[in-house]
Amino acid sequence: MNKTTKLVLLSLVAIFTACQTRDLTTEKSYFTGAKHFDSKTINFQAFEGNTLVTPPGMLMIPGGSFTIGQMDEFITAPHNSERRTLTVSSFYMDKYEVTNLGWREYVEWTAYVFGQYKPEIVEATIPDTLVWREEMAYNEPYVDSYFRHPAYSYYPVVGVSWDQAMAYCQWRTDRVNERLLVEGKFLEPLEYAKVGPKAYMNEQEIDDFLKRNEDHPEYAKYDKEAVEIPYYIAKECGYEGTEVPAEEGGAATVTMYRMPYEWVRDQFAFNTEKYYLFNSFNPTAGKGARKSANGQPRKITSSDGVLVSGYRLPTEAEWEYAAFAPIADEGNYGSPTDGKIYPWSGLHPRDLGKKGKGQMLANFVRGRGDLMGIAGAPNDGYVITAPVDAFAANDFGLYNMAGNVNEWVLDVYRETTFGVMSEYNPYRGNVYTSIVRDSLTQTGSIVVEYTAANDKRNYKDGDATTRLDTDYPLDTLGLTEEQKESIKFDPTDILAPQITNNSRVYKGGSWNDRIYWLDPTTRRYMDQDGRSSTIGFRCAMSMLGENPFSNKK
Repeated sequence: MNKTTKLVLLSLVAIFTACQTRDLTTEKSYFTGAKHFDSKTINFQAFEGNTLVTPPGMLMIPGGSFTIGQMDEFITAPHNSERRTLTVSSFYMDKYEVTNLGWREYVEWTAYVFGQYKPEIVEATIPDTLVWREEMAYNEPYVDSYFRHPAYSYYPVVGVSWDQAMAYCQWRTDRVNERLLVEGKFLEPLEYAKVGPKAYMNEQEIDDFLKRNEDHPEYAKYDKEAVEIPYYIAKECGYEGTEVPAEEGGAATVTMYRMPYEWVRDQFAFNTEKYYLFNSFNPTAGKGARKSANGQPRKITSSDGVLVSGYRLPTEAEWEYAAFAPIADEGNYGSPTDGKIYPWSGLHPRDLGKKGKGQMLANFVRGRGDLMGIAGAPNDGYVITAPVDAFAANDFGLYNMAGNVNEWVLDVYRETTFGVMSEYNPYRGNVYTSIVRDSLTQTGSIVVEYTAANDKRNYKDGDATTRLDTDYPLDTLGLTEEQKESIKFDPTDILAPQITNNSRVYKGGSWNDRIYWLDPTTRRYMDQDGRSSTIGFRCAMSMLGENPFSNKK
């Protein structure tokens, strides 16, 4: 046995011993001495939460403190350069920008499940490829091919708004949680392949269905929709109509009734919030369903530690922290290894090492009209976007945190944000909400109530032209909508609000930006429903539990 093997074995023994001697276990209560899972008592269930299982596509970013904001004053926006030391807790972040391939999966899933019921939902998922079109440029190949052609599969998706990016994060959360439930045998696989056949009924069945659900607010307003469907689909449903021979008219059709979209949504589209709040997705179908205190199968709850906390956009502070990757070396505790302007080490956009000396470290514009470099010796090799893994990662292992595409972040934009933000997990955009269940049926609806008094998007703005969140003057209390309309700001007025609660921050610089914008401290904004060929995104996720890099003995 060699020396290395001995060290590994000793390490494993030490880890195993440490785990065995821990007082705080799930076997019995440390506080009462009662056994957990004891059916003779209360059958209280306690589960070890594994906080270190990294979600698909992500890296764990260890939390820490760092200085946010620009070192040099930005003359046209002095508030933007205010520097403050802030702290972010550990979180997860996508290793790469979300790709065209990842987004196409989202579009195709939505089209398959909802396409024939709500085509507008599918349309809302499609990126705006017209962002590539310019009056004085020939970019039509990108309009037609950038999103769809396999050659661009691993390029960052662009032409998506902040709203679309958030919807994608929710969809990704639901698909990951659905997979975790199925793999853990807490839920039977949802049979998406049977969406088509199961989504039709004959006239009597649809009448009976609507009658049984007449109190359901969404079904009550449903108008029966008769459709002609192919005979083979009707046969799969168990209905055999009059088969028309091919020589006499072709494929057979049967008149049936399409199920309400809401029913398809609730039965076939797993939704994490509905799983927690309603009786949808019955746990008794899963062979490994957990048991309640009375021995009955129950759904997974947050205390089971099975489901992910949810994909989302990173906050501005998280994004900037992740881009700089401030890691201290072992001999210099509490301090970063060196100063940085860009996500990579050093102060220069070119590689100074021996192997890649002179090569560009990001995809950006070097000068007016120079997006790539001269033929035969390109500076970065890409005239527009680059594959998401085209350049070296930063110290956290994240790719393209500067250049390639700008990235949406969660925050509402204000110039004064850095001056008023919280020192811990800073974020601007809080709107406190309450989720209300409007029905206790299998398919109840979720109603989100906003508490306007606790809207922290506009808190302490300090800017005369940006503190307004509407197109009206601040003092409109008690006025009717007609009266408000009469005093509405002229959009050409320079004093009219140009920044609203829908203005969202984006950061990082792009393939079409000068190097100034590659500094992670720079920040710009766009309306949350705006789209651009230079803006993409990546997802983040809150990490629950202790910092794995803590000094716990």
